[in-house]
Amino acid sequence: MRSIGHFIGGKEVKGTSGRTADVFEPMTGDVQAKVALASKAEVRAAVENAKAAQGEWAATNPQRRARVMMRFVELVQRDYDKLAELLAREHGKTVPDAKGDIQRGLEVAEFACGIPHLMKGEYTEGAGPGIDIYSMRQPLGVVAGITPFNFPAMIPMWKFAPAIACGNAFILKPSERDPGVPMKLAELMIEAGLPAGILNVVNGDKEAVDAILDDPDVKAIGFVGSTPIAQYIYERAAQTGKRCQCFGGAKNHAIIMPDADMDQAVDALIGAGYGSAGERCMAVSVAVPVGKTTADRLMDKLIPRVESLKIGTSVDPSADYGPLVTREAVEKVKSYIDIGVKEGATLAVDGRGFKMQGYENGFYLGGSLFDNVTKDMRIYKEEIFGPVLSVVRAKDYHEALALPSDHDYGNGVAIFTRDGDAARDFAAKVNVGMVGVNVPIPVPIAYYTFGGWKKSGFGDLNQHGPDAVRFYTKTKTVTSRWPSGVKDGAEFSIPTMK
Repeated sequence: MRSIGHFIGGKEVKGTSGRTADVFEPMTGDVQAKVALASKAEVRAAVENAKAAQGEWAATNPQRRARVMMRFVELVQRDYDKLAELLAREHGKTVPDAKGDIQRGLEVAEFACGIPHLMKGEYTEGAGPGIDIYSMRQPLGVVAGITPFNFPAMIPMWKFAPAIACGNAFILKPSERDPGVPMKLAELMIEAGLPAGILNVVNGDKEAVDAILDDPDVKAIGFVGSTPIAQYIYERAAQTGKRCQCFGGAKNHAIIMPDADMDQAVDALIGAGYGSAGERCMAVSVAVPVGKTTADRLMDKLIPRVESLKIGTSVDPSADYGPLVTREAVEKVKSYIDIGVKEGATLAVDGRGFKMQGYENGFYLGGSLFDNVTKDMRIYKEEIFGPVLSVVRAKDYHEALALPSDHDYGNGVAIFTRDGDAARDFAAKVNVGMVGVNVPIPVPIAYYTFGGWKKSGFGDLNQHGPDAVRFYTKTKTVTSRWPSGVKDGAEFSIPTMK
């Protein structure tokens, strides 16, 4: 059985805490590895390594830092298939889905290759008599990322690629459920030429998280996970003066207008609602058809599609989705389906009884579909994080617009329509951070920023794109004047440009 330790000082090291966690293979239910859970002392060792290495790395010119990132991109592409299979076997998502996970992370690493341009400051000559003003961006020092199980390649790369390119050292605390790929990414960064200590991986649970939060040398923290933990990390980080960005849960709506291409909308709902077994923070979990006729048409097409979903192993190339990440995740989703039935929603398709032949101990769950869900139900208000789609019928456009706008979560939303005026009005007015127009999962490309509103996001800056550079750097502004032989005497009032 594999033993997974930590990655500190440029190499994998064994855990010393004496505590471990099981890493399962979701498609079989078997334990495939033991991962070490870091103690406070082990986190501190990683931070000390990072702190010792960071100064020289920050002094390395941005173009040389970019070359390391370029080489890293090449190495990940070289090992693409191996990484995807490892990811699929630890997480449960299918291999094609795992490749998408890796690719979306790589695109942020590619963006970080432009760091020589992205870190350029501003310059004004002659801002006053003989005065020039310029600004520069400088790294923060040691920063950290606490990342979730559902994207074990993408989100770590979203965090560490821009942070390291900016000249910081990085402490990564990935999910203990699927730590294999984050460890491999750290190895590839070293192979790409990154100095030892600049990227450290500490595997662990709450003890490791709290050690990162409390460490005085960690200057900034990025987190992705559930809303309660996002809020906890944000508040605790703020108490110690750390810069923090935390992204939490979601309840993403898809509005289906009467004029929508219904086949396109159904395809979108099936892929975005059930892909990766619904274990995505950008999964569509609520469909909102506008008007009874639209709702009836939608249900007529949705029901047979959900019933015919092909659930398979993570390595089955023909599977629509694979198992969930743990047995506990399966039971949690089933409990929400039970709640929905008790609350009076119509369970049009029930996936609770699904069994995978030959893999009866795997963490599988069939697709479920609810109709006649109302906004006071728990299955509408809370994040389920599984292959469950709820249909909330809206009388008109204004009611449909209000549903995502008034919801506690505000990660992503989509509208399906042929009406450009309706789409434009919706995009302008909806109270949600990311909007798709005939696009079901509106995750922005790498050179824009990703971030939700309300209880989906805590902090002022988003992930990747220009906000990542702003988050991982601090701005220094210099006002300079060189003696020109003119002596004006002492000035006792505040300098102005009048």
